[in-house]
Amino acid sequence: AGSSAWRRFGRHRTVYDQATSRRLARCGHETSAPALLVCSFLSSAGLRFRTQNRDLPGSPDVANRSKKWAVFVHGCYWHHHAGCHRATVPTRNRAFWLSKFGDNRRRDRRVVSQLEAAGFTVAVIWECEMAEPRVLSQKLSKVIRAARRRARRAQRFSTPTR
Repeated sequence: AGSSAWRRFGRHRTVYDQATSRRLARCGHETSAPALLVCSFLSSAGLRFRTQNRDLPGSPDVANRSKKWAVFVHGCYWHHHAGCHRATVPTRNRAFWLSKFGDNRRRDRRVVSQLEAAGFTVAVIWECEMAEPRVLSQKLSKVIRAARRRARRAQRFSTPTR
């Protein structure tokens, strides 16, 4: 077993276990089942995209850089979806978790603002919205419309005039 030590993560002071840290560092980023559902929906709409977007602010789950749109698929627990029954707060170490969830929400707002400032159309899909295809369709229609609008604009300006 690794030795434990106190370490400060941002504003949080927590027990830090070196063995756990090494084990978690080996875990790669995987596309979640809700994100795969969004990918399937966007693909069926004829859109092209990437799922590995570490270079964009906030690492969107799905994005198209040339058409300038991005989709975040947020888990209701980790991103603390307001009013959702899945957004619970653990009773142990409650102050830490409230602070962490608050930090997550502030970061989420910041990265959406950064992407929008860079000209991206951004959609945020919540995990609990995945069960309702109509809601998912409404949320993603904003991205689909923006992508098609940009594609028409690019086609109009790239077509040679006679």
